[in-house]
Amino acid sequence: MPDFKDKSIIVTGAGRGIGATIAKALAADGARLTIADRTEADAQQVAEAIRAAGGAAIAVTVDVRDRAAVRRMIDETVKAHGRLDVIFNNAGIAQTKPFLDITEDDWHTVNDVNALGVLIGMQEAIKTFKKQGGGGKIVNTASIAGKQGYEPLAHYSASKFAVVALTQAAARGFGKDGITANAICPGVVATEMWKIIDQGFRDTGITKSENEAFDMFAAGAVLGRPSRPDDLVGVARFLASSDSDFMTGQSLLVDGGMVFA
Repeated sequence: MPDFKDKSIIVTGAGRGIGATIAKALAADGARLTIADRTEADAQQVAEAIRAAGGAAIAVTVDVRDRAAVRRMIDETVKAHGRLDVIFNNAGIAQTKPFLDITEDDWHTVNDVNALGVLIGMQEAIKTFKKQGGGGKIVNTASIAGKQGYEPLAHYSASKFAVVALTQAAARGFGKDGITANAICPGVVATEMWKIIDQGFRDTGITKSENEAFDMFAAGAVLGRPSRPDDLVGVARFLASSDSDFMTGQSLLVDGGMVFA
């Protein structure tokens, strides 16, 4: 088990789903967590659960599209935990729309969070890592939709391809500073986000019944079931630890065998 004792880690979108699960696991490993989410109540609930279990965590409300808010998130982390060692740019949203129905507003709604938000998080973390003297880890949440595009999720797919590209660009640009950048590409995970996607399929008439889209996509996993948030913990732990120090620019599929690349 990697030793995260006193490591300072930010997880955005940590109020629920994958982010909350990863944050709780890393806190149990000894890390000092910043639970960042746009919904204050969700962030506070996760932070309180970590503290109740004997861990260390603060809650910060953040809109990842807002550079000043992201800067405050990092500054509060450094004030509380002494430094920043790892940032998980995990916050994201999804929207289902047939390709020909995607509007400019739809594009910005999804990409401003999923792509711009990741860019801002990476930039501000890198500034902090360099100010601290170099070294640090960036872990971004991409998707199988960052490896192949899906027609009813075209703008979401584009945003996740952007996450993969940003991960590679940062890895090339800041490896000399001892900063690594990698991404996790989940598949179909049983979270609130997939409930939204599934509802979108029904709203647009692509599917008719609840969970039909979820089950249709999950059927592509060769391991025979959809993913759970805790399926992402192992690779998150690896990418945040010294075990991955000589690894950068990679986007790891953790999807039960949905996509081979």
